[in-house]
Amino acid sequence: MSYSTPKYSTFAKIVTVAFLSLALALPGYAKKKDEPLPNPKVKFETSDGDFVIELYINEAPITVKNFLQYVDDKFYEGTIFHRVVPNFVVQGGGLDYEFHHKETRAPIKNESDNDLKNEEGTLSMARTSDPDSATSQFFINLKHNESLDYDKKTHTGYAVFGKVIEGMDTIKKIEREPTGMWSSQPEAPNYAVIVEKAYRVSE
Repeated sequence: MSYSTPKYSTFAKIVTVAFLSLALALPGYAKKKDEPLPNPKVKFETSDGDFVIELYINEAPITVKNFLQYVDDKFYEGTIFHRVVPNFVVQGGGLDYEFHHKETRAPIKNESDNDLKNEEGTLSMARTSDPDSATSQFFINLKHNESLDYDKKTHTGYAVFGKVIEGMDTIKKIEREPTGMWSSQPEAPNYAVIVEKAYRVSE
């Protein structure tokens, strides 16, 4: 006995369509592998006020994972914004009230080639002259600092990984803080701006 190809193909198609319809109805099945992850958000409560940042986990996965680990470890609590340069950046995330550097984890890969720009309100990782030297310190851009963007010729730049979405007035307040009292840290505010809490927030 032989089976006709047309009848078998039609049956196979019916079974396939039925299976896919059932599978697509299952929770989570329809999610594509390349579907973007939701951007995490972190709130900072400081002695000058609060602000919330949105983290670009799809564009800077290594940097965001590293930053969130410091947040979850409560590393940032008790640190200060030790560098304030008006119309440039507000920087923090590594020094305590007495300007001691906190012990950090290993440096991470520089993700400055992610097409994100150092525009006003964005967060980038601070580092040394070594592109892959960033650990815990970050800065908030007070304008579009084009000189910090990724340079295709040198393959360097500062990795943007988030943006302030609430509380930019707090950042502006920090920017206005008087500096110059401390000879060892001339760009540090005269009266410390302290991170009291830093934690993830949900929608």
